[in-house]
Amino acid sequence: MWFIINLLITLVVGGVCGCIAGNLMNSQGSLVRNVILGVIGGFVGGIVLGILGIIGIHFTGLMSWIMNFVFGVLGSCAIIWAAKKYF
Repeated sequence: MWFIINLLITLVVGGVCGCIAGNLMNSQGSLVRNVILGVIGGFVGGIVLGILGIIGIHFTGLMSWIMNFVFGVLGSCAIIWAAKKYF
């Protein structure tokens, strides 16, 4: 049950990150495209955090949510940039 809740939260946060990143990157893509790229970017941001070992810092509480959101937006910006450049 918690897996489904966490998955839904991840999708919603990724979608919001995608919308914000689309506005920051002046993306001409549709809202749906930015949301999809935002979800992918959120996963990319999480993977990069794991590789860099930043997750080992163990943010707690509100700071954890803020850092996940920030890195979700950064990952989304990277994915939107790559999509604009190569597609």
